[in-house]
Amino acid sequence: MLNVLLLTIGLTLGPVESNSTYKANVEESSVVWTATKVVSGGHSGTVNISEGTLEIDGSKLTGGSFVIDMTSINNTDQEGEWKGKLEGHLKSDDFFAVETYKTATLTITEVKSTAKDKYSVTGDLTIKGKTESITFPADVNVKGGKATATAKITVDRSKFDVRYGSNSFFDNLGDKAISDEFTLDVSLVASK
Repeated sequence: MLNVLLLTIGLTLGPVESNSTYKANVEESSVVWTATKVVSGGHSGTVNISEGTLEIDGSKLTGGSFVIDMTSINNTDQEGEWKGKLEGHLKSDDFFAVETYKTATLTITEVKSTAKDKYSVTGDLTIKGKTESITFPADVNVKGGKATATAKITVDRSKFDVRYGSNSFFDNLGDKAISDEFTLDVSLVASK
């Protein structure tokens, strides 16, 4: 009789779902970009996450997405007039055309666990209206209703029609050439 009662309760309640959506805290989250010249030098700065989620099953990453506010792109390694000029140039059609493409997005399409709290993440990255699949390593720690995800994402800008100073599109740039790859150091803090 007890077994029948437990079975009835189990069928009534159904399975317990542990998959949860964690919403990004945009004030605590950050994205730092770094771009280099082919010969030497480069620049770095930040760009803001405007919204995002992580899908967590128990304590394991299963999916998610985030949106970057491209109008917030800035330069942190220069001051004064040069800082303003570089930021204006990054926002122009030469680079990210933020008047037309105000956001960039990353939507996770596949997650593979590689060790405890470590993953190989594949997602669809959209910049300037162009979407490419990208894979990168990520660390995700879940504790007390809070998830922290960190990743270093390498992006080939030539795949997103960001052409300025690229040897992929122009010849004879010499030491003025800018590397096609830039990195995004992402720290995403999210809560249940």
